[in-house]
Amino acid sequence: EEDLEKVIERSYHHKIAIFKHSTSCFISRTVLKNFEREVESSNQKVELYYLDLLAYRSISNKISADLDIRHESPQLIVIENGKPVNSASHQDISLSQIV
Repeated sequence: EEDLEKVIERSYHHKIAIFKHSTSCFISRTVLKNFEREVESSNQKVELYYLDLLAYRSISNKISADLDIRHESPQLIVIENGKPVNSASHQDISLSQIV
């Protein structure tokens, strides 16, 4: 939870993104792989954090509560100045939502 506070604090300097995913879900793994390929092939510099929902469910719940955003999985949440400015889930997730 301390790390989450640090991540949110960094959003006051530049946009950050959190990618929440379930390691046991085929759809989540597929979307994650596609997104990682998109990030790797881009020249955009993005501060990106990955959250494994199975290992860190309590942090995912805190993100939902603190940012007042509905939990989904997989989910990309873009944060700027401590507030969510964009959110996407499943096949709607793409790098264009961050930059």
